[in-house]
Amino acid sequence: MGLEIKEIVVGPLEVNCYIVYDTENREAIVVDPGDEPDRILDLITSSNLKVRHIICTHTHFDHVGTIPELKEKTAAQIVIHEKEAEIYEAARDMAAFWGYDVDPLPPPDIFVSEGDEIKTGNLVFRIIHTPGHSPGGICLYGSGIAITGDTLFAGSVGRTDLPGGDINLLKESFKRLMSLPENTAVLPGHGPRSTIGREKRENFFINEV
Repeated sequence: MGLEIKEIVVGPLEVNCYIVYDTENREAIVVDPGDEPDRILDLITSSNLKVRHIICTHTHFDHVGTIPELKEKTAAQIVIHEKEAEIYEAARDMAAFWGYDVDPLPPPDIFVSEGDEIKTGNLVFRIIHTPGHSPGGICLYGSGIAITGDTLFAGSVGRTDLPGGDINLLKESFKRLMSLPENTAVLPGHGPRSTIGREKRENFFINEV
């Protein structure tokens, strides 16, 4: 199976935007396009990709900021968890509160929930609902990788003091991720990559659950 992953660190909050595609037919998903649309679009164009879905692991403003430009240029479908709709609608106001500017966001095209699948080319990713950092937080799992957004970082986890955060839900989400195969690559929303096995050994949060 021809899986390729391009990673771009975007914006002042250094969000990891992932472009994941099938090398056979060049169909792609873009995950968490938070900022710097020109860089993301240049990579899509230079790699000759057809973006089918724009997927948000959650919808805090730093993960959704370039959706308007990507939607306009690619006509890809916007995918969020059904419990994330309210935060998505408030993303512009949240950005303004923190001193950032986000254009009006187009409405989502697809609401997903636990167990749904996103297919691009021959690649299939299962939706794992992982609330805690945000009510509709999701991880994408398939082809030996887990794109974990702000639920799981290398050595750490997402904060729970923002609206909709819940430490108890985060603990349950963390435990679910730790049940994945240890050789699963972890692609977080910020910071370096890891593996489930490494996080089971080294993540401080393992002692909290």
